[in-house]
Amino acid sequence: MRSIVAGQTAFGTEEFAELALGVDAELFSGVPGESAEERVVRLDVAFAVLEDLRREDFELAAYAERLMRSAPVPLQRPAKPLSVLSVAVAA
Repeated sequence: MRSIVAGQTAFGTEEFAELALGVDAELFSGVPGESAEERVVRLDVAFAVLEDLRREDFELAAYAERLMRSAPVPLQRPAKPLSVLSVAVAA
């Protein structure tokens, strides 16, 4: 049996959820081997998307929050602003 969402074939549960919900799970859960700078940028985007989801779709926001809690490394917003971290990484 094939799972088709919006005209695209989903190969697996995660891909089905991504196509059906319109959210890439890796945005919230992270990816192995990402650099510190990539992680900071991804988390900034994830938190912004999460804020939008809380206003628009509570169930999808709850799903995204579960993904963030299940990430291999606890996902917390960095204490320093992105501009400070970018300078530190570049140095």
